[in-house]
Amino acid sequence: MMPELLFGFAAGASIAVVTAPVGVSGAVFLLPAQLSLLNVPNPAVTPTNLLFNVVAGPGALVRHHRQGNLTGPLTRLLVAGTLPGVVAGAVIRVFAVPGPVVFRLLVGLLLLPLGVWLCVRALRPARRRAGRPSTRFVTGLALAVGTVGGVYGIGGGSIIGPVLVGRGMPVSEVAPAALASTFLTSVAGAATYAVLSLTAHGDIAPHWTLGVACGLGGLIGGYAGARLQPRLPETALKIALGLSATVLAVLYLVQAAAI
Repeated sequence: MMPELLFGFAAGASIAVVTAPVGVSGAVFLLPAQLSLLNVPNPAVTPTNLLFNVVAGPGALVRHHRQGNLTGPLTRLLVAGTLPGVVAGAVIRVFAVPGPVVFRLLVGLLLLPLGVWLCVRALRPARRRAGRPSTRFVTGLALAVGTVGGVYGIGGGSIIGPVLVGRGMPVSEVAPAALASTFLTSVAGAATYAVLSLTAHGDIAPHWTLGVACGLGGLIGGYAGARLQPRLPETALKIALGLSATVLAVLYLVQAAAI
């Protein structure tokens, strides 16, 4: 068990230090490792991944709070949408059990062109700056992503970030808000799964020791990544976000094709 915990700690730290600067907790990249390398069963992998976000989230958020980046309206809009969504997603995951193939295909097909487009836009900026998305669009997006996050155990920043940045919002504004909504929805999601495990059958409760070990690594890596963010130019952050979306899309499409 100790080697698995050490691997989880190292994986959480290395992933978070790279993803935190662009507003992604890293849980979406940790999910394949938990399934394939750490042998966490379904559906317990979902709340275990949410537990990672709960433990890891404060690292980056403390840093952003000190920099005054968590007081904007975007954070409130994302939280208002993702919180009810993640509870609904948890209920759907336990009682409806949607197949992972459809999820991987949909997310892969969404993120692949979006990631490539972000990289191209970063290297060749548009002459006219795109308008900011409306409040209704942001809340609707957050609700949909929160539901997906509750079903599959991801924070949602890997989807929210590329979409909002692609609509013209700066990474420096999106990243703290996405991480804050990821943390709060993960708390709600993990708690929902804990309650559902008392009434539903199967391996539903999170694997506490592994989730905490991964999260402690993410706590350290997330703080370091958030501290690094102000030192990186906006173009570099957009390219990093675009590359992360592209890599994730390819990974999910390959996994979906192999099933």
